[in-house]
Amino acid sequence: MGFRIIKTAVATLLAILVTDVLNIPGATSAGLLAILGVDVTRKRSLRSVSSRFFASLLGLLLASILFSLLGFHYWVLALYILIAFPAISRANFKEGIVTSSVVVFRVFNENALSPDIFLTQIELLVIGLGSAMIVNMAYMPKGEGRLMEIRHEVDGLFSVIFQHISLTLRDPEHVWDGKELIEANKAVERGIEESNRAMENQMLQPDMAWNVYFYMRKEQLDNIQAMVHMISQVYERLTHGELTAQLFDQLSKDVVTEEYTGKTEKLLEELVDKFKEMELPRTREEFELRSAILQLCRELEYFLKISKKSKAPTGSVKPKLQREKG
Repeated sequence: MGFRIIKTAVATLLAILVTDVLNIPGATSAGLLAILGVDVTRKRSLRSVSSRFFASLLGLLLASILFSLLGFHYWVLALYILIAFPAISRANFKEGIVTSSVVVFRVFNENALSPDIFLTQIELLVIGLGSAMIVNMAYMPKGEGRLMEIRHEVDGLFSVIFQHISLTLRDPEHVWDGKELIEANKAVERGIEESNRAMENQMLQPDMAWNVYFYMRKEQLDNIQAMVHMISQVYERLTHGELTAQLFDQLSKDVVTEEYTGKTEKLLEELVDKFKEMELPRTREEFELRSAILQLCRELEYFLKISKKSKAPTGSVKPKLQREKG
């Protein structure tokens, strides 16, 4: 926000100085148009300036018709608003309604219609909006550092979540308030917003990498919610729980790496094979507990598939987890 204020000040000063040097009346109006044209990203600036310019042309056309037929009266301005605003919106120039009003009100203040007056308004539009465009295109702050900070925050929160899952599997009485889930969701949303802004600043070939990463984490958060639900059903210690906890110990380390290591996936495959060699449950309670742990492993497999699809691999490990029935 602070940087945008600086850009607005520079664009306003540039518009006023250029207008003054060219001896065009209404330098402050050019500055006002520059203020309206400054935006947060290059692509949004291009759309905004185009919309404001064409909306102003449309507004001038409608206003000239009304003023020539009905004269320069205050009630004509109200009629202009009733007619022009809907027309500008239908033309998909809604962003330019305020800008067009500034231009039309200047014509109204002149109390006359002439080619010179209309030419002056167009010159002010070009200078004011052009100054905003130049400033916007000249420099936009890079969001790489901010995006990396958010990524480290998200990865760190995911790591803590998996540590708590591991602790719960070893000790079902472990108390966890789950605040990291809420914090992770907020951080992911911030990351999506920042990555979208970064893409809006890349005019030719936008880099989708950050966008892919944060949407991957958003999808995985839903997956983690399912894991937490499975964990809530594990109310006694089991050997299966102890063994599964080791997976989440490893995952808490893997999740903070930039590459897909495949270590957790390999451990998961080995664990599933080991489960198959164990004796069947002897009681209903044991069956329910082991079923919840197996479902947890299935959710973990899906989590890893999402990572494997979106992260750069350091090795290739094929998943083998069987989708068992019952």
